Amino acid sequence: MWETENLGEIVSFKGGGTPSKQNPSFWNGNIPWASVKDIKGDYLEKTESKITQEGVKNSSTKVCSAGDLILITRISPGKSIISKIDCAINQDLKIVDVNGDIDKMFLHYYFKSQINEVEKKSSGTTVLGISLNELKQLTVPVPPLPTQHRIVEKIEELFSDLDNGIKNLKKAKQQLETYKQSVLKAAFEGKLTKGWREQQNDLPTPEELKQQIEEERKKYREQQLKEWQQEVEEWKEQGEPGQKPRKPRKPKDLDPLEDDELEELPNIQDDWFYHQLYYLGELGRGRSRHRPRSDEKLFKDGQYPFIQTGQVRNANKYVTEYNKCYNDFGLEQSKLWPSGTLCITIAANIAETAFLKFDACFPDSVVGFTGHNNIINKEFIYYYFHAIQKRLEAYAPATAQKNINLTILENLTIPYCSPKEQFQIVNELESRLSVVDQNLNTIEQELQKSKALRQSILKRAFEGKLIN
Repeated sequence: MWETENLGEIVSFKGGGTPSKQNPSFWNGNIPWASVKDIKGDYLEKTESKITQEGVKNSSTKVCSAGDLILITRISPGKSIISKIDCAINQDLKIVDVNGDIDKMFLHYYFKSQINEVEKKSSGTTVLGISLNELKQLTVPVPPLPTQHRIVEKIEELFSDLDNGIKNLKKAKQQLETYKQSVLKAAFEGKLTKGWREQQNDLPTPEELKQQIEEERKKYREQQLKEWQQEVEEWKEQGEPGQKPRKPRKPKDLDPLEDDELEELPNIQDDWFYHQLYYLGELGRGRSRHRPRSDEKLFKDGQYPFIQTGQVRNANKYVTEYNKCYNDFGLEQSKLWPSGTLCITIAANIAETAFLKFDACFPDSVVGFTGHNNIINKEFIYYYFHAIQKRLEAYAPATAQKNINLTILENLTIPYCSPKEQFQIVNELESRLSVVDQNLNTIEQELQKSKALRQSILKRAFEGKLIN
């Protein structure tokens, strides 16, 4: 027969504390000191920090024994762990002392089953926490002790099988990611199109390609100036309201690539060459000058879509959704980029890329790239960023939020080949990577199912349905 008890009737809690950080004699001793960041998995075997006996005596910390159950009540409320070591705890943790015939591992799994319920009962604007009074009101199904042992054994048996399955899925995922990178690497070294290239007899030489790039840049500049002159004429006809339309910046010349720089880059085909991204299209940071950026004045009755880094990161090649829109006031302090722009994140998430499916504004944490159509295939650039994302992340300084700047992207070296071959490379990549991406999506779905299955096992366990 199972009984139902309030948690406060079967356990008591002992809270912890933190010795003063201002007193060096309290720290770097031989007593493990646990905080929320140490609570991972089912067992606590070590802690990042240690304190001295003096630190224990001069603070409100409590020391638990090996085998004790520890529960988080603040920051990640509801997570628990069994300690395998004697250790002190901080104020965000509680030692759970059981009263009577309760298997601590049984209670640990009970807390796992109640994690969502504990979060619902927690409160706090910046940091979630649950009060002891709320915890004590949780209802716990309590079967006889031998049944508790059997339930724990069954949970661990099923979790072990589940963990093996997850391990195999993650291994397969890693293998697919490795294969994907090898395909991208081969593509941008010219290896995927080697056979195709050997069948061509009209491909331009590197010198001819460089001339085409210069001619295209010249045409683009002339078009920019023509459009600016038209804007100025319209501005004059309207009585010169506001500021005069700004003249487009004159294109700059970057420092040429040095031999030692080229030697560090991967080898490419003899009829290819490396060229900076700046020369292949328009590259610019988004704008959001007004502060605060969340000011409702920017968005009230807005009609110009506004996206941010998270939407680029979460996009599947194309940004198809937006949550906010700038109004005319918002647009004045920003810039509207055309549909088809390649968005490149440069803060927090480095070099995540996606194409706009609509005209949109974005902040300076995103860079927009619109390639010159006659010399660059925008899909070619999109896939190249996938190939070198890790390399670009290495440029980001190790600060609280990683970021790179526009200059790094302007000087980014692109393995350049004819537009005809770029098109062929994109086709080769899409035919290979579409299958990889399908398999990766399937694996991700299975991993999500495994999380749900884990909770289902726990639910059945505490409903008395897991064992006969």
